[in-house]
Order: sequence, then C-alpha cells, then structure tokens
Amino acid sequence: MSVIRTDKWLIDLYEQPIEICENLKQYFEGAQAYEIYDYLTQHGMYRSFKNGKELARNLMENNVWKIVRNENEQLTKMWEGPNVPVFIFPSDTNNQAIRMDFNGKSGLAFRDKLFLFVSKDSLNTEIKALFTHEYNHVCRLYKYKKSEKDYGLLDRIISEGLAENAVRERFGEEFIATWTSYYTTDELEKLWNNLVYPNRNVLQTDRKHLGILYGLDSYPKMAGYSVGYFLVKKYIEANPLTSKDLFSTPADEIANLEIT
Repeated sequence: MSVIRTDKWLIDLYEQPIEICENLKQYFEGAQAYEIYDYLTQHGMYRSFKNGKELARNLMENNVWKIVRNENEQLTKMWEGPNVPVFIFPSDTNNQAIRMDFNGKSGLAFRDKLFLFVSKDSLNTEIKALFTHEYNHVCRLYKYKKSEKDYGLLDRIISEGLAENAVRERFGEEFIATWTSYYTTDELEKLWNNLVYPNRNVLQTDRKHLGILYGLDSYPKMAGYSVGYFLVKKYIEANPLTSKDLFSTPADEIANLEIT
C-alpha cells in the first residue's frame, strides 16, 4: 500500500465528499462515510465545493501525488518505517487557524494510515515538509510502545516536537512551522514549568489536553506544540541525536532535561 490515487476520486466526486469517504470506510472500522468526512474536516480537509474540479486539476498539475510518492519511498527506507496508505485531499483554505498556523496545509496521521490536506499554493518543499511531519508521526506510533489512547499531554507534545524537528533536519529552518517561533526561550521555559509540566498526564479525552496543545479557550496560542518542539530540539542538541534515533524513546526521557 502506498500513495492512493485520490486525484481520480476528486475529479469524479469532488462535489460529493461523502461519496469520496465511502472509499475510506475500509480504513475506519465501523465508521460511516459521513462520520469519516466530519472527522477529516475537523483536521483540515476541504469543505467548499466551489471550482472543485479545477482545484483538483491544479494539484495534479503541481505533481503533488508524484512528490509525495517519491518522499514516501525515500522516508520508508530512511526511517525503516511501515508502508501505510497515504491519502491526499485539498485543504480547507477558509480555516483561519490552518492559514495562520500551518500556512494553508495540514495533515492527520494514524499508526496504519496518513492524510495530507494541501492547497494549490503549497510549494513543493512545503508538501515534502508536511509529509515528513506526518510520516514521522506514523513511525512514532508504530515504534513507540505505548497505546495512543493512553497518550497524555506530554506524549502528544513530544510527538509534535519530534515531527517538526524532523522537518528542520531535512529542510532547514526556512520550512519549519510558524508556531515554532511564537515564543522566546524564556517564555517557552515558563510555559513548560507553569502550564505544560503540571498537566503532562492529562489525557486526550480531557478538553484541557487540546486546549493547551493548540491554545484553545484562554490558553496561549499553540502552547503545547511550541513547547514540544523546544524540548525535543534541546534534547537532540544535548546528546546529539536525530529524530530517527528517538522514535521509541519515552516522552519522559526526552523531557527530563528540561524539568526544573
């Protein structure tokens, strides 16, 4: 299994996304197509149907599927990772958070599948960086011996930190996410000590988990993501290691250098 030809789905069914998601039911045990679509749109899949076929053709002309296929082959070998199906769809460019924090693109990773949501304006290297981030998640989920349902906030932010540090290693500072520069080092240390560390074991079922991770409600913007990148980068630089070396390293071990 590799990069799925969702370009063909989009040309035929762009304006019927529920029909597209019928093709995904085999990858989501027990879920209905409308439930899958609702879940994917929460994470960045397109909602607007305007000029849909034209947008799909733009992505094809930009060789998005070819770019991802080549990256998939390269990283599967480089990271000795699992071969999982990869699905590519247009992103929800009307979503302000996706535009501001993720430059118009997003992704969603599972242990056994991966989704990329990109815009017609996504640069080739941005697409490669997005795939790098999401496939890093897949490898972490595959190699880290802890069930995702048991992930606390610390597990989640370290996962995000590993993924974005992998982008930095491959493509440099120019292509890392904007949220990596939202705070100074002093501010990150304070966020870690005063907010993230005290809530490190909060599970994903608790709204506080996502609140701190993304900066929802009254929490600082992208606090969890930012702290996760900071912790992983510090750990990598101190040892030194690469993100590949840390796929199976416990989150506690990676974060311990920063606990005060």
